[in-house]
Amino acid sequence: MLTQLAAATGVLALLTLVPGPDMAIVTRRAVSRGRADGLRTVGGIAAGLLLWGALTVAGLAALLAASAEVYLVVKLAGAAYLCFLGVQSLRRPGGGPEGDPEGAGSGAGSGGNGSSGSGSAWRTGLVSNALNPKIAVFYTGLLPTLAPPGLRPAAGMALLVLVHVLLTLLWLSAYVYVLSHARRFFTRPRVRRAMDRVTGVVLIGFGVRVATSAT
Repeated sequence: MLTQLAAATGVLALLTLVPGPDMAIVTRRAVSRGRADGLRTVGGIAAGLLLWGALTVAGLAALLAASAEVYLVVKLAGAAYLCFLGVQSLRRPGGGPEGDPEGAGSGAGSGGNGSSGSGSAWRTGLVSNALNPKIAVFYTGLLPTLAPPGLRPAAGMALLVLVHVLLTLLWLSAYVYVLSHARRFFTRPRVRRAMDRVTGVVLIGFGVRVATSAT
């Protein structure tokens, strides 16, 4: 069982390291608002994964993945949200994600402009994953094949979900710390405007990709 769990962890680690919408969203928040805001976004992303994990263990994610109509609605909502975040970055290059052109209160390690910014960071991470039906397909399609033998299917799936969440937390948190150490460079007006434009285009690209994907 330990050998199978180690192999499954390796597969999940490789999938976690692949750049995607989560990394783009974390980049946007961490660069514009600081380390604490980036970490809260990571927490929201982890919460979204836990939500899908709970639905998977309960069998509800499989129903979603099997329903073409519901899947399409969630997929388009998720794509629209990514495009919305991308448009925000393009409309306010160099400004805070909540429209603060000076990035007020966004010193390194700060949480942005108080509880509102903190909640917004966590919510951004949560919503971006809660509206991503591909996670449901990933969990219901891949995790059963990786589940360690000797455990009940639900227990094995729950264990792998927790492993995936932990890997995601470690990887994205480490990424936030790397960004925070280079934040003086990223907060230069010219660099920040360029980063916002690139992140905006990337988020819109991911949104279009999600909307037009077959599954």
